[in-house]
Amino acid sequence: MATSRAARLAPVVEMAQKAEREAALQLGRAQGMLGQAQAKLTDLETYLHGYQQQWINEGQHGVSGQWLMNYQRFLSQLDVAIAQQQQAVTWHRNNLDKVREVWQQRYARLEGLRKLVQRYVDEARLAEDKREQKLLDELSQRMPRRDSHE
Repeated sequence: MATSRAARLAPVVEMAQKAEREAALQLGRAQGMLGQAQAKLTDLETYLHGYQQQWINEGQHGVSGQWLMNYQRFLSQLDVAIAQQQQAVTWHRNNLDKVREVWQQRYARLEGLRKLVQRYVDEARLAEDKREQKLLDELSQRMPRRDSHE
């Protein structure tokens, strides 16, 4: 009886496995997207620092007003791009947290189902062992006993 309970749960376990695998794929994608966003932010910040170093180097030799205006305009655009990328990183980090939570829930459900199925299998095995032992006991009682005197 317990084995049939385990067998009846097989489709539910399969669905839970499929849902967990899909959530794991989503988690991997979200991790990749966060990594890409962080890498882009790092690139922008590195570029900003390089551009600032260029300002220091150029400033030592004197610059024109036009160069200074272009530099300030570009620096402003770069600051906006960095701020936007920081927002993107924050969004991707929050999204990763949500996706991870979904995966954890699906994984916990799958593990719970697996444990339930295992419990049903163990119960069936125990019941079968008891049936076999009872049968062996009945058979041993039916067999003629031999005296030790013979």
